Amino acid sequence: MENWYNMDVSAVLEEHKTDSRTGLSGEEAEKRVLEFGPNRFAEKKKESLFSQIMRQLKDVAVIILLLAAVLSFLLALKDGHGFVEPIVIISIVIMNVILAVTQERGAERALEALSVLHSPSCFVLRSGVKHEIDTSFVVPGDIIILKTGDLVPADARIIECESFSVDEASLTGESEPSEKNPDTLEKENAPLGDRLNMVFSGCLVVSGHARAVVISTGMNTQIGKIAGYLNYTKKNKTPLQLRLDKLGKLISTIAILAAFTIFMIGLVQNLEIWFLIMLAVTLAVAAVPETLSLIVTLMLTHGVKKMVSKNALIRKLQAVETLGSTSVICSDKTGTLTQNKMTIKRVWAYGNEPVSETEANSREHIRLLERYLLASNVTMEKTPGNEIKIIGDPTESAIMRLAIDKGISRGMLENDYEKIAEIPFSSARKMMTTVIKKRNGNYLVLTKGAFDKIPFKNKQDLNYYKELEDVHNSFAEDALRVITLASKEVETIPAKEEGHASQGWETLEQDLDFQGFIGLIDPPRPEAAAAITRARKAGVRTIMITGDHAITAAAIARDLGIIAAKEGIITGEELGKLSDEEFFNSIEYYSVYARVSPSDKIRIVQAWQNKGAVVSMTGDGVNDAPALKAADVGVSMGINGTEVAKSASDMVLTDDNFSTIVEAVSEGRKVFANIKKLVYFLIVCNISEIVVMIFGQVSGWGIPDLAVEPGASIGIVTPIMLLIINVLGDGIPGMALAQEHSDTRIMARKPIDREESFFAGGLMEVIIQQTIMCSIVVLAAFYVGKFIDINETLRGLHVPGAILPSHTLGQTMAFVVLGWTSILHIFVVRSRVSVFKRSLKDNPQLPISAGIMFLVIGGLALIPGLRESLGFVKMDTYHWLIAFGISLIPILVAEYGKFWDNYKYNEAERQRVANQKIY
Repeated sequence: MENWYNMDVSAVLEEHKTDSRTGLSGEEAEKRVLEFGPNRFAEKKKESLFSQIMRQLKDVAVIILLLAAVLSFLLALKDGHGFVEPIVIISIVIMNVILAVTQERGAERALEALSVLHSPSCFVLRSGVKHEIDTSFVVPGDIIILKTGDLVPADARIIECESFSVDEASLTGESEPSEKNPDTLEKENAPLGDRLNMVFSGCLVVSGHARAVVISTGMNTQIGKIAGYLNYTKKNKTPLQLRLDKLGKLISTIAILAAFTIFMIGLVQNLEIWFLIMLAVTLAVAAVPETLSLIVTLMLTHGVKKMVSKNALIRKLQAVETLGSTSVICSDKTGTLTQNKMTIKRVWAYGNEPVSETEANSREHIRLLERYLLASNVTMEKTPGNEIKIIGDPTESAIMRLAIDKGISRGMLENDYEKIAEIPFSSARKMMTTVIKKRNGNYLVLTKGAFDKIPFKNKQDLNYYKELEDVHNSFAEDALRVITLASKEVETIPAKEEGHASQGWETLEQDLDFQGFIGLIDPPRPEAAAAITRARKAGVRTIMITGDHAITAAAIARDLGIIAAKEGIITGEELGKLSDEEFFNSIEYYSVYARVSPSDKIRIVQAWQNKGAVVSMTGDGVNDAPALKAADVGVSMGINGTEVAKSASDMVLTDDNFSTIVEAVSEGRKVFANIKKLVYFLIVCNISEIVVMIFGQVSGWGIPDLAVEPGASIGIVTPIMLLIINVLGDGIPGMALAQEHSDTRIMARKPIDREESFFAGGLMEVIIQQTIMCSIVVLAAFYVGKFIDINETLRGLHVPGAILPSHTLGQTMAFVVLGWTSILHIFVVRSRVSVFKRSLKDNPQLPISAGIMFLVIGGLALIPGLRESLGFVKMDTYHWLIAFGISLIPILVAEYGKFWDNYKYNEAERQRVANQKIY
């Protein structure tokens, strides 16, 4: 049953078979523990380390590499040597698996954080006796006793209370404490924030005391249901994961088709089965970009470090790139877009015009603020850092802050005014009264509270009251919380009891003189509006989702520029009346959601995701946790955020600054751009290797004459050569791409579409062109090494002792050219701007790493002893010159392509400008 708030207290007690004065018996409580279970959250079974490792090994690209390693190992056993290849392949697989599993093992701590929200013990009535028990033993039907400072141990219906208020901001999103009462509610399906006769597990008692009957424990509480959402809310795959999955399938398909083609050709050519196995291993190594996963992880890690310097702590690596794809930011209001600090924004001292807080400097305004301060119970203390900390009700804290700004000293006021007694605030009366003794012996009665509850002296004067009402309504229309102050001076007062008003004191709250209004609001963060504008220019829409009232949410949204002309506001109650289809069709109309529940937040996030949006959800409360987990990127606040929200999020803002999210989006776009460059770089290199291998098999170039060259390896390049190029020649310079600077216009573009391929924007055509050029020069180098006697061709004579053409010499030249071409290609992928227009100072690590690897590739084929161990042979000067010369051809062709593309773009732009009409 959910509608306990609609039932009378006696009916609730009867339903739970308990007594409000004695509670349950110890025996009955023990039975109910067995029936309902302990008052804690069910733990989700964690995935074992073995399961995580096995899941990583199911990746198709990993399976291909493992198969290649097994075949390579079998070949090594047959030949009695060559164990380097399988060892290197296995090492790469292990390294990638370790990185992936390490990132996942640090993940889910949300349920543990939820657990610490509970107070370790609480007070209950058992057989009429007050007992302090562990909260895990609280059961439905228990009568709990609550006082200021307690954490509520379970969801409960209030039986009786006095001056009782509870901070429910983390659960409902409301910035003001909820003032409670035991009255039965008539409204059905009331939002959590409107259930004033209920208290909820994990919320903090701010003032007063109460007795309540427990109606839900453990996973059945509101916070327990949130724990359930966290347990069963599955995270969608990130756009990067989807793109890498598609890329993996593409690479795997190419590898399988290439291996099948090679195998069938080999059968036609009557090659030995071991030759075909060797070719399959070579193709597997060629097809799979072994360093892709590693470099992508390093790029994401680099993005994490950059974001940390900008106050964004990334908990899950994949979130870095996903931020770059964000198209909708669903933001909580309280503490995220606002300061979570009630602030006086307007003051009206009767007889003056209403003014802003900065203009409230006249003698009348200062006198009014002094009286508001005297009617408050707020205190101050110094922190270890010697800063002043204000302690007390948020409204009274706001009064104290403005008083300090105006130079009002509470200490000096207390020298002139002595507090005698107080009639405390109650949700029924909606006002409180403080009695102050003046130096002249008279008593000053100060009453502050709701305008419509305070009995003014001249209330029957319609013109007078209309004036007050008009000002009050103008404050309220701007979503300000209005606190009224009235007073009177008397010569005598009734007797008092222990500092509190006794019976008869209510007469003091009659015939009061109106003094003024203050209007308060939890104001927007000063930097939030600019961040929202910047996000809008980047094509990212900001949506406000809050548990607060619609009028307050609308005012903040207008101030921040969230609500545009064609966008509206909807409450959780109205949202609940819409079917999923109706909501899907109208979702783009709504920019503000007020009075929503945790399940509403998930529904909003998922509806946007169904529209194809990549959603970032920000929040700081327990109520935000399910939606944080459901979103593509969950963003929590580091200073004011609960541990629950932090644990359910992908990113934590260490400065609680909304603008940091927009900075993170910019960094995410940069990371995606660099990953796209990496894919372009590696795919050209790997596909070129496959083309070279297939051509070598089809043409017969790759099959050595073992009678002439015993022990020669099959193929234009061998597996170990490919591993050296893929890991060193491609991998090391590829890592330097992480340092690439982003285009200055990156935040002027639309968000990256969730379905956008790595090859979008004409990149596939460029890849094909570059692959063809790289393949041609590698095949040319092999042809020169295997079939052409350089000295005889160039000099027209046979030179004794000269290096003669051979299959192994062709492989050596092909290796050098393939390695050098791949390394030089890194400069092509940096941008569509010419290589010669990019400064090397932009990213000094790239030319340094590329230069070192250029020398390493050459050195492996040059240094005696080392080259022979890797299957190379000596090249003479002409071979080196030819290798260097033809290695430059692909980059020169790419430069011509860039020049032509830029020329066509500039011409089209000039034509567009020329065709514009000038009025």
